[in-house]
Amino acid sequence: MSISIEEVEIVKTILKHTEDGTTDMQPDLMRNPVTTYTDPDVLTKEIDVLFRKFPIIIGHSEQLDGPASYFTNDELGVPILITRNNDGVVKAFMNVCRHRGARLADSECGHAKTFSCPYHKWTYDLNGDLRGLPQAAGFGDIDKKDLGLVELPAFERFGLIWVRPSVSDEPLAFDAWIAPMAEQLGGLGLDTHTVFKTWSLDRKMNWHLALEGFQESYHFCGAHEHTACSAYLDNQSVWTDNYPHVRHSVPLPTVIELKDQAPEDWNPRPYFMTQNYVFPCNYVQVMTDHVYIHTIIPTGQDTCIFKCMMLIAEPPKTEKAERYWQKNYDVIRTVFDEDFEIGENIQKGLNTGANTEFLFGRYEIGLHLGTKAIHDALAGKLTA
Repeated sequence: MSISIEEVEIVKTILKHTEDGTTDMQPDLMRNPVTTYTDPDVLTKEIDVLFRKFPIIIGHSEQLDGPASYFTNDELGVPILITRNNDGVVKAFMNVCRHRGARLADSECGHAKTFSCPYHKWTYDLNGDLRGLPQAAGFGDIDKKDLGLVELPAFERFGLIWVRPSVSDEPLAFDAWIAPMAEQLGGLGLDTHTVFKTWSLDRKMNWHLALEGFQESYHFCGAHEHTACSAYLDNQSVWTDNYPHVRHSVPLPTVIELKDQAPEDWNPRPYFMTQNYVFPCNYVQVMTDHVYIHTIIPTGQDTCIFKCMMLIAEPPKTEKAERYWQKNYDVIRTVFDEDFEIGENIQKGLNTGANTEFLFGRYEIGLHLGTKAIHDALAGKLTA
């Protein structure tokens, strides 16, 4: 396995940090107004921009295991139907009949060659085209080509499925959008992975609070004193600004073993947890031997959904393997619960007036980079 130039620099940087007792730092503090978390107008704009105009990871290729497979998604606030057509291409549509708006597919997933509205049986194919309607004479000379399902931009890359939850006349140059992360995501082989677990949690906190738990490692030995703290170097991370995305490399203590190896022989993955922020609301969290895909979605000013998918290289073939992956799942759920408890307690104090702004420390770099990208998008300076 060859190592990328980006990874060589990450390893060199962390080895120097371990030698010098330093860490990556921003030039200055950042101050983030508490209204980011409490102002309903901010949330409205975030939904209209971040959660409508940018592609969001909503699934894994395995969930569409062949032509005529489908799954649905409602968490983004738009009912979405995702299919794989007979050519093997992923398609996404609003899960809404063009006659009088009934929901077409009500199951979470399944297989179907066509989708029929339960109200009046208007029927659509895997490409969203209207194929038939009962007693068509009652609708005169309507053109069925004009009444296909509303298609949403969908993209399948690196074993993951992205959808932009809105229609636009402007094409989305997805490959250019994801290019800063393509080398790393492409090297994970997620297209051959399998889904071990999926879960979805409703949390009582603003979506930023859930997102921010991934954007710094300063909290590890506070929030995760008896879990994640000892597994990683304390507050010594390497940050790679792949604007608007961010690569956060969190080293294990064993990373110092690489000092005795030539750079061309380095294999970084066993020595890092890598938390990749894929703008605006996804994390591809790469562990030493498995991967989590996280999606954080606002459902209100003080509520959000946290969705997660655990991917492993192959299905467990033995009880021992099943126990191993279950143990990893149990650990990550425990660590996340520690974060969520703190986040929900922060939420309880947001409207007290105790703080008018939050301070992002110089080594809380993911907060700086993520916040800047979000601000740029809301100001119209960043588009997909």
